[in-house]
Amino acid sequence: QVQLWESGPGLVKPSQTLSLTCTVSGGSITTISYYWNWIRQPHGRGMEWMGAIAYDGSVYYGPSLKSRTSISRDTSKNHFSLQLSSVTPEDTAVYFCAGSKGLPVSPSDYDSYFYRGQGTHVTVSS
Repeated sequence: QVQLWESGPGLVKPSQTLSLTCTVSGGSITTISYYWNWIRQPHGRGMEWMGAIAYDGSVYYGPSLKSRTSISRDTSKNHFSLQLSSVTPEDTAVYFCAGSKGLPVSPSDYDSYFYRGQGTHVTVSS
């Protein structure tokens, strides 16, 4: 059974870089056809797909945050990571990691992902 869990600081200061890691167990992040995604949900707003890293290491980003987002992976630890730079209070959100087969067809529909983490809340505040 594939399980994902997000980890990282729950509080980040404005202008700093938010860094989160998603650890995957029960399956490999290099399994062919699988993509590993980051999605977030600010309070009172819908889900926003931030990007994904594919089984072969290819990386894809959503248009709205592309300039500030970096997604990477460590295959030896079977985890993938998110960095969001120059954060502001508007980046306060619950951040989720999820696995999909191929790029997600409905990236804002969290229930559509094959594998889903529980999410972690990150507050941006001084």
